Amino acid sequence: MYNSGLNNQRVRQLNRQTIMKLVWQHKQLSKSQFSQFTGLSIPAVSKILEELVGDGKLSHSSENLSNRGINSGSYQIPPDGDFILCMNVTPTSIESQLCDAQLSPKGEFERIQVNASTPQALLAAIENIWRNQRKTWPKKTINLALGIHGQVNPVTGVSQTMPQAPWREPVEIKYLLEEKLGVTVRVDNDCVMLALAEKWQNPANRQDFCVINVDYGIGSSFVINGQIYRGSLYGSGQIGHTIVNPDGMACDCGRYGCLETVASLTALKKQARIWLKSQPDAPKLNPDSVTSTQLINAWHEGDEQVRRWVDSAANAIGLSLYNFLNILNINQIWFYGRSCGFGDSWLATINRQIGFNPFDHGDTLKMNATQIDFGQLTRAQQVMGIGYLYVEEALTG
Repeated sequence: MYNSGLNNQRVRQLNRQTIMKLVWQHKQLSKSQFSQFTGLSIPAVSKILEELVGDGKLSHSSENLSNRGINSGSYQIPPDGDFILCMNVTPTSIESQLCDAQLSPKGEFERIQVNASTPQALLAAIENIWRNQRKTWPKKTINLALGIHGQVNPVTGVSQTMPQAPWREPVEIKYLLEEKLGVTVRVDNDCVMLALAEKWQNPANRQDFCVINVDYGIGSSFVINGQIYRGSLYGSGQIGHTIVNPDGMACDCGRYGCLETVASLTALKKQARIWLKSQPDAPKLNPDSVTSTQLINAWHEGDEQVRRWVDSAANAIGLSLYNFLNILNINQIWFYGRSCGFGDSWLATINRQIGFNPFDHGDTLKMNATQIDFGQLTRAQQVMGIGYLYVEEALTG
């Protein structure tokens, strides 16, 4: 039996959710702007806004966002809520940005070097950053949002594997920090952090897109129909572990010839070290201490050997992505990570492999034409992306 009451209730719920999404994306909007974005009438928008203000979800300001019409003020997330300390966490560095209740930055973006030889040392470093912020804001509740390198279970908050770490056991990051600090902690993978950052802070994004992080390793995260796709085991986006050469080098995952073993910065540095040791008369680079920055600089200086390695790596990335993206039919791709320092020619090499999409007939005027580019968000914005875990939970709650 069709129940119109339940149907109307569902419509109201969806409209409320749409209004809240718009506020989180734009921070502050007027009634007329809500109406323009949603297609709802001003009276319908007014009723929803009144309910949301009454529920404490929104606050009303007398600030007018338009010079035309009657001044009805504007609406925003209540500014007096809990703060969120967003972090990107690896065993060697922690980046952090404090955000207010509206997920706007408070204070400066920070990056510190750490040398965490144990899970306890890494947790202590996170705690120390949190306590320093608490000293500055002693009356505020400061919750944590952590983007963690490696495989993460976002439900339990367990870091299952962290490839850069000297330990191999899972770490109950969420439970241990919540117990110690008495605040709420949300945890997810660092590539999910990038996808959330793009989803909520880049209005040019489509409903379907992916982010690729080419750095120490190679990770990715997919947004499908506007939602982060994690997979049932929370391992979606492990493009770095697609096999490009079954007879290739051993990978940390236990298999051979994964993309990470030929195309990550770790792989390129290893390749450089092996070659440099066989060329005692050649190098300006020290094989025992070659860095990612040195490789990128050598590329830009035209070093033929480095250019061959990097071109080969870019081709491997492009071929792997081509297979991934044709299966999912996603054609908006944002690249992040230190490998982006190789620049436009590196991206062009990847693009040549990805760019032939049999479903894209080359009409650049089409809204859905293939778009492959470097991500434009600042590092602070990228790290703030993990804070949107709280937003997505609130919208689905």
